[in-house]
Amino acid sequence: MGGVNLKISKELLKGSTTLLVLSMLEQQPMYGYQLIKRLEQRSSSVFTLKEGTLYPILHTLESEGQVEAIWSEADGRQRKTYHLTDKGRKLLQEKKAEWDLFRGSLDRVIGEV
Repeated sequence: MGGVNLKISKELLKGSTTLLVLSMLEQQPMYGYQLIKRLEQRSSSVFTLKEGTLYPILHTLESEGQVEAIWSEADGRQRKTYHLTDKGRKLLQEKKAEWDLFRGSLDRVIGEV
Protein backbone atom coordinates (compact mmCIF):
# COMPACT_ATOMS: atom_id res chain seq x y z
CA MET A 1 0.00 0.00 0.00
CA GLY A 2 3.00 2.30 0.06
CA GLY A 3 2.37 5.56 -1.72
CA VAL A 4 -1.30 4.84 -2.46
CA ASN A 5 -3.67 7.43 -0.99
CA LEU A 6 -6.47 5.30 0.47
CA LYS A 7 -9.61 6.56 2.18
CA ILE A 8 -11.54 4.52 4.72
CA SER A 9 -15.11 3.98 3.56
CA LYS A 10 -17.75 5.72 5.66
CA GLU A 11 -19.54 2.40 6.14
CA LEU A 12 -16.39 0.76 7.49
CA LEU A 13 -15.75 3.69 9.83
CA LYS A 14 -19.38 3.76 10.98
CA GLY A 15 -19.05 0.35 12.62
CA SER A 16 -15.95 1.45 14.55
CA THR A 17 -16.83 4.92 15.83
CA THR A 18 -18.06 3.84 19.28
CA LEU A 19 -14.90 1.77 19.81
CA LEU A 20 -12.73 4.71 18.72
CA VAL A 21 -14.53 7.20 20.98
CA LEU A 22 -14.44 4.91 24.03
CA SER A 23 -10.76 4.12 23.42
CA MET A 24 -9.88 7.80 23.29
CA LEU A 25 -11.81 8.54 26.50
CA GLU A 26 -10.13 5.63 28.25
CA GLN A 27 -6.83 7.46 27.81
CA GLN A 28 -8.16 10.69 29.35
CA PRO A 29 -11.36 12.72 29.71
CA MET A 30 -11.83 15.09 26.77
CA TYR A 31 -14.25 17.61 25.37
CA GLY A 32 -15.66 17.01 21.88
CA TYR A 33 -13.38 19.14 19.73
CA GLN A 34 -10.33 17.84 21.61
CA LEU A 35 -11.46 14.26 20.98
CA ILE A 36 -11.87 14.94 17.25
CA LYS A 37 -8.38 16.47 17.00
CA ARG A 38 -6.65 13.78 19.08
CA LEU A 39 -8.29 10.98 17.10
CA GLU A 40 -7.21 12.60 13.86
CA GLN A 41 -3.68 13.07 15.21
CA ARG A 42 -3.35 9.52 16.60
CA SER A 43 -4.59 7.99 13.34
CA SER A 44 -2.41 10.17 11.07
CA SER A 45 -5.64 11.73 9.72
CA VAL A 46 -7.13 8.38 8.70
CA PHE A 47 -9.99 8.80 11.21
CA THR A 48 -11.66 12.18 10.95
CA LEU A 49 -14.99 12.63 12.69
CA LYS A 50 -17.31 15.52 12.08
CA GLU A 51 -19.10 17.13 15.02
CA GLY A 52 -22.37 15.90 13.53
CA THR A 53 -21.08 12.34 13.86
CA LEU A 54 -19.32 12.63 17.23
CA TYR A 55 -21.91 14.41 19.36
CA PRO A 56 -24.78 11.96 18.71
CA ILE A 57 -22.41 9.13 19.73
CA LEU A 58 -21.39 10.97 22.91
CA HIS A 59 -25.02 11.77 23.75
CA THR A 60 -26.05 8.14 23.27
CA LEU A 61 -23.15 6.91 25.42
CA GLU A 62 -24.08 9.49 28.05
CA SER A 63 -27.77 8.52 28.08
CA GLU A 64 -26.76 4.85 28.47
CA GLY A 65 -24.42 5.67 31.37
CA GLN A 66 -21.19 4.76 29.58
CA VAL A 67 -19.80 8.28 29.68
CA GLU A 68 -20.45 11.14 32.05
CA ALA A 69 -20.36 14.76 30.94
CA ILE A 70 -19.03 17.33 33.39
CA TRP A 71 -19.27 21.06 32.73
CA SER A 72 -16.18 23.11 33.46
CA GLU A 73 -14.79 26.47 32.52
CA ALA A 74 -11.67 26.86 30.38
CA ASP A 75 -10.40 30.13 28.95
CA GLY A 76 -13.62 31.83 30.03
CA ARG A 77 -15.77 29.31 28.12
CA GLN A 78 -17.99 26.56 29.40
CA ARG A 79 -16.95 23.11 28.17
CA LYS A 80 -18.50 19.72 28.56
CA THR A 81 -15.77 17.19 29.30
CA TYR A 82 -16.62 13.54 28.74
CA HIS A 83 -15.40 10.90 31.20
CA LEU A 84 -15.56 7.13 30.80
CA THR A 85 -17.63 5.39 33.51
CA ASP A 86 -17.23 1.82 34.78
CA LYS A 87 -20.11 0.85 32.50
CA GLY A 88 -18.23 2.50 29.61
CA ARG A 89 -15.05 0.56 30.43
CA LYS A 90 -17.06 -2.66 30.33
CA LEU A 91 -18.54 -1.71 26.95
CA LEU A 92 -15.06 -0.85 25.68
CA GLN A 93 -13.77 -4.31 26.65
CA GLU A 94 -16.75 -5.90 24.86
CA LYS A 95 -16.13 -3.76 21.74
CA LYS A 96 -12.42 -4.66 21.76
CA ALA A 97 -13.25 -8.38 22.00
CA GLU A 98 -15.78 -7.98 19.17
CA TRP A 99 -13.16 -6.17 17.06
CA ASP A 100 -10.54 -8.88 17.73
CA LEU A 101 -12.98 -11.57 16.61
CA PHE A 102 -13.96 -9.59 13.50
CA ARG A 103 -10.36 -8.77 12.55
CA GLY A 104 -9.16 -12.35 13.08
CA SER A 105 -12.03 -13.78 11.05
CA LEU A 106 -11.56 -11.26 8.26
CA ASP A 107 -7.82 -11.98 8.11
CA ARG A 108 -8.51 -15.73 7.83
CA VAL A 109 -11.03 -15.19 5.02
CA ILE A 110 -8.82 -12.89 2.96
CA GLY A 111 -5.78 -15.09 3.54
CA GLU A 112 -3.73 -12.85 5.83
CA VAL A 113 -3.28 -15.53 8.51
